[in-house]
Amino acid sequence: MANIFRNIPSVNQLLESPQLKKMVDKVNHQVVVDGVRTFIDDLKEKVHAATEDIDIPSPSDMAEHIADWLTREDQPVLRRAINGTGIILHTGLGRAPLCKAAIDEVASISAGYASVEIDLHSGQRSQRVNAVQKLLCELTGAESAVVVNNNAAATMITLASMAGGKEVIVSRGQLIEIGGSYRLPDVMECSGCKLKEVGTTNKTRGSDYANAIHEETGALLKVHPSNFEIVGFTATVSTRELVEVGKKHGVPVIDDVGSGALIDFSQYGLADEPVVSQSIADGADVALFSGDKLIGGPQCGIIVGKQKYIDAILANPLMRAMRVGKMTLAALAATLKQYRNIESAEQSIPLLTMLSTPAANLKLRGEKIAAQVNGVGCIGQCEVVESRSMLGGGSLPTQELPSYSVMISVEGRTASWIGQKMRDSDPGVMGRVQKDRYLIDMRTVFPAEDAKLVSVLETLATAGTGSAGS
Repeated sequence: MANIFRNIPSVNQLLESPQLKKMVDKVNHQVVVDGVRTFIDDLKEKVHAATEDIDIPSPSDMAEHIADWLTREDQPVLRRAINGTGIILHTGLGRAPLCKAAIDEVASISAGYASVEIDLHSGQRSQRVNAVQKLLCELTGAESAVVVNNNAAATMITLASMAGGKEVIVSRGQLIEIGGSYRLPDVMECSGCKLKEVGTTNKTRGSDYANAIHEETGALLKVHPSNFEIVGFTATVSTRELVEVGKKHGVPVIDDVGSGALIDFSQYGLADEPVVSQSIADGADVALFSGDKLIGGPQCGIIVGKQKYIDAILANPLMRAMRVGKMTLAALAATLKQYRNIESAEQSIPLLTMLSTPAANLKLRGEKIAAQVNGVGCIGQCEVVESRSMLGGGSLPTQELPSYSVMISVEGRTASWIGQKMRDSDPGVMGRVQKDRYLIDMRTVFPAEDAKLVSVLETLATAGTGSAGS
């Protein structure tokens, strides 16, 4: 056993190898030294624990292994990916991609100082919400607006500001839980409000709200159940009807519309998604929605509504903890400006472009990719098949869009193996495995990414020539 330890090179010996000298230039001297020491310590532990002699890699092989490991470790956790899942608002992939105007504005504003809380004309202090307030009022018809870091924050600060310490009445069928174990009753409790459930899971009427109102009622809350649907024997209360109940009893109405459509999405074959301007037109005192879903902007929560309630929210001490920074404001303002012309917005906002692209166009792009990849290396099959895309992000879970996908097989490999290799590529590619087939849905792949996708698939063909496995 002692002879085996003599075969383990020293830290200095390994550092002199060409592979690790390159890593020092690429990463950092201390990082490479620490990596070498960790590798040697782990190897010595394996030798100690071994019940029989084990093979010690050559110094060159060790150095190669350490260099590969350090290269992987040095990769950023947050990196660019190609979305081939067919889920347009994929939460795991950052939901809506930003439009070019938003990206340019973020780059410009973040590169130096900006008028975040100062009016450059007067030189006086101002509020950061001014960057987007006018646009939000213009697009929704609301009196005022404010932006926080996400829609959960919007819900919490609105409840705390309008009904803190009082009861908030909500339909039992709208007590939702969404991703990350976000539960409405928990948020309501954290905001200092008391939950008052009315109706049943499948049926709630206006009279249920009216009969529950008393002197301790702070607000009526309507929540759009974005990530599920109840069908069959059902009854719900419209925003307009709920507003009538609220006005009769002097109780404000909060409408959490969720994904936050600024336009009617039925033109893309997606029905029943509430439009924010309609909520305001129906009389909701405030409406809450996300910025990074159906608007196609940055992650944020948007609150629009009557001036007195927005003023109360702005004055809440929680506002400082929930406010957004200059990059979010810059991206949101640039995105909102696109909605002044819907026809051009379909060309500029990636979300709307993906929704409005005909399936036939996706098929043509998929066929071009398949033609370039077929016959390369060990790619067994690469063909275009019909598929279905989804909006995602908790929006319209039962509705799908017609699409086309590139289906790939590699000789002697499973679809799961292909999926892992594609995710490990640069950029990482997220497809989906369906009935042991690996699919890349073309609806969520940008046309500018087609050439890169071909390159990744060609690399996959080379990887597949090794020893077979799963």
